[in-house]
Amino acid sequence: MGHRCFISFKKEDIYYKNEIQKWERENKVDMIDKSLNTPINSDDEDYIMRRIREDYLSDSTVTIFLIGSHSSENLGWDEQKYIKRELQASLYNGEGNTRSGILGVVLPSMYSEIFKGQYICSICYNSHNSVDINDRTVIKEFSRNYYLNNHGKCAYSEDDRYCVLVKWSDFAQNPNGYIEQAFNKRNQPIANDVIVRPK
Repeated sequence: MGHRCFISFKKEDIYYKNEIQKWERENKVDMIDKSLNTPINSDDEDYIMRRIREDYLSDSTVTIFLIGSHSSENLGWDEQKYIKRELQASLYNGEGNTRSGILGVVLPSMYSEIFKGQYICSICYNSHNSVDINDRTVIKEFSRNYYLNNHGKCAYSEDDRYCVLVKWSDFAQNPNGYIEQAFNKRNQPIANDVIVRPK
């Protein structure tokens, strides 16, 4: 039986959400879709978020965060309040809500903004991948839990990140593998360092 997944996305990226839901219907991905498909009919932001938390996120185990060109912190609170709260609720671990794994799927429009190739480290002289996860590319709820703790090393390893990051093209080839990777982060030591409401 698949993981219960909630898809957090900006309306401009609905095509990709629909693709994932199509894969589920065609049994190409083993997941139970817990996503919000019709807007909640209210102007009360607190009511909307309570409904999302109680009806969609409380029993989800993985949140798939679609990272497109409208997903950055720099766009401001009013523009990002729903995806920020969705990720906060996903990261929260408490009564009636267990923490979800977070899978960031970088959409093609953002490949060149996030994936910057490799560089030679001036400390260890090895090659590292340059990945721009910051306020220009994602919301803080993702970036602070992606670059969570490098324990004094010159680069972050997979063990130093709670959030999982993948290109859309790679996710499309192996959605179950990446969903499983995000799910498994919930029980790894790095989950103890998660920051639910980053400053």
